[in-house]
Amino acid sequence: MNYETMSHDEIHQHLADLEQQRVLALNTLSQIKKKGKFDLADTIRGMIAEQGFSVEDILPLLTSGRRRSQRARTRVATPSVSTPAGAYYVDPEDDANIYFRGAIPNWMKTKMQGQGLDPSNKDDRNTFKANYLRRVAA
Repeated sequence: MNYETMSHDEIHQHLADLEQQRVLALNTLSQIKKKGKFDLADTIRGMIAEQGFSVEDILPLLTSGRRRSQRARTRVATPSVSTPAGAYYVDPEDDANIYFRGAIPNWMKTKMQGQGLDPSNKDDRNTFKANYLRRVAA
């Protein structure tokens, strides 16, 4: 198609036809995606039923706000107390709460604030570590 030989009206009509084709293609794509979602949902329902579960059993696992792998959940559920490089600190009330460096964990911030200490203040952090946490040497 040679646009140089077309009149203004012909080019305008050609653009309108292209826009109509584009809208039709987008609508068709939308319908195909919608059908694909329903087909996928049916397949997943079948897989869930084959495993002996109900959709209600599995749905909360799929819609949780933060998704983590099974390995990460296991790691959190049973924290590794392998000695980090260098000294680290353990909460005497809960051995699962370990701090060795870097960002201050939420459990530590909460306990510091409970004692009237500011987690963003280095002196307060050092006071808290010295007076509350149990230091484990490397």
